Amino acid sequence: MKNIEEYVRTIPDFPEKGIMFRDITSVIQDPDGLALSIDKIDEAIGDIDYDVVVGPESRGFIFGVPIAYKNHKSFVPARKKGKLPCETVEETYALEYGTATIEIHKDAIKPGQKVVIIDDLMATGGTMAAIIRLIEKLGGEVVKIVFLIELEGLEGRKLLADYDVASIIAYPGK
Repeated sequence: MKNIEEYVRTIPDFPEKGIMFRDITSVIQDPDGLALSIDKIDEAIGDIDYDVVVGPESRGFIFGVPIAYKNHKSFVPARKKGKLPCETVEETYALEYGTATIEIHKDAIKPGQKVVIIDDLMATGGTMAAIIRLIEKLGGEVVKIVFLIELEGLEGRKLLADYDVASIIAYPGK
């Protein structure tokens, strides 16, 4: 079996010149790549005690649900505003050009529950910081955050410095 890094496809100059796009579709299209990515994320969580897995739309679903299933935990989707049918809590956060709003169901996290958040990519950390605020607003405690890929040049860890963050693959650039 290959190393997990070998499954990631890099596309130069996408979506704009100078960007090295790290494509996870090549990881999940390969049965060995998918299995290895899930196993590596699970290893990064380790023996931390937790109750709930939260995954942001949509690639956090891809990696979060198998982890929740494998460890017999519940899964909570964090979705773009307007996509969840029941009462929600929401958080608006800054993007490079504008803002976005993310929501979770108001009854998804119970006070005192320990939460692991799983996503495919850490860039600036803005989306993750908004999700953390939602979880904490509901009384949950974020005990671990795991990313498949980290773009170190965007310094997302600075925004998440108060949390236990792990990445499976780290790229030095943007």
